[in-house]
Amino acid sequence: MSLQDTPRAERLHIGLYGARNSGKSSLINALTGQKTALVSDVAGTTTDPVYKAMELFGVGPVVFIDTAGYDDEGELGTQRVEKTKEAARRTDIALILISDEAEIEKAAEWKKRFSEAKTPVILLLSQCDTKEDGGRALAKKIKAVVGEFPLRVSAENGEGIEAIRKMILEKLPEDYEAVSLTGDLVEPGDTVLLVMPQDIQAPKGRLILPQVQTIRDLLDRSCVVISVTTEKLDAALEALREPPSLIITDSQVFPVVYAKKPKGSRLTSFSVLMAHYKGDIPYFAKSVENLENLPKNARILIAEACTHNTIDGDIGRIKIPAKLRQLLGDGITVDVVAGADFPDDLTTYDLVIHCGACMFNRRYVLSRVAQAKKQGVPMTNYGIILARFAGILDRIELPGK
Repeated sequence: MSLQDTPRAERLHIGLYGARNSGKSSLINALTGQKTALVSDVAGTTTDPVYKAMELFGVGPVVFIDTAGYDDEGELGTQRVEKTKEAARRTDIALILISDEAEIEKAAEWKKRFSEAKTPVILLLSQCDTKEDGGRALAKKIKAVVGEFPLRVSAENGEGIEAIRKMILEKLPEDYEAVSLTGDLVEPGDTVLLVMPQDIQAPKGRLILPQVQTIRDLLDRSCVVISVTTEKLDAALEALREPPSLIITDSQVFPVVYAKKPKGSRLTSFSVLMAHYKGDIPYFAKSVENLENLPKNARILIAEACTHNTIDGDIGRIKIPAKLRQLLGDGITVDVVAGADFPDDLTTYDLVIHCGACMFNRRYVLSRVAQAKKQGVPMTNYGIILARFAGILDRIELPGK
């Protein structure tokens, strides 16, 4: 997979934050060496956050998030600022730009916001080429309020641009690229059997993203990978001289695969792997323990990363709600949200069930987990709860647990 083919959710998310006309879009263009973002002298040109997948020299595949000014005003401006706050939850590294003394206090507020979320911040004094002393006096004022000297940069003459790239490398989150999709479940040379039903939800002629990512991860870890559909499982097992070390399947066919797996083979699912890769699998597993003890009038939220039309057999909108009603009765309420639509207040829910989140980056999923924990609401994942429904959660492999 080339850098340009890297899925957006797997790229380092670098967000640019600042007041209107502080030079965010110009800086993106300077960093990438391309006219990636629209630049204008009119304040508020950038409205909704713009996500642009690029390759940043020396860093690799990234996504730049060009946000609206966090000082925007009026009813529409307030909506834009809310979008900027949402983008902040997806940000792995935040660049905060200050171009004027009047912006310092607001920048300090946003630095605090990112610090509380444990998001690395690079503080920048932008447009320094327009300042009489190159911005040195303003930099001292920023230090006095924010607590650190900003890096003085200019998108116009290139000052500080290379230093930003170096600082991005220095500020990389400790766990960035440290989490393997298959975790501690495989060793080099292991034979891994992938059972991949190609149902109506799979794109025609293509594999779904978690399947592709799993195959790539296993190949990178020097495993022998064999892929079959569910109806070819028996033939695949017969063809193997020895049982596979690990079987990975779709959560929806857990019972079928579990019944046929050899004693020496371990079993997990793509969704369980994604729960580990993107989220907090110990919390997901703990949250599902009291599923049967939920009240008969429980409110349950199902959160999906991508938006799509409901189809027959839809796992999140039909199958899981049906299983929940079968277990808890018809008195429960099941709400479904998709994409960025995620309630600020989760306390009205007794349980949150999240999809594998292949379309979200890890930072964003963990921000949702942190929100649920802070509000005291249990959260689990599709793969975990489907294994619980099948009665085999204690008999499948959970990476990192």
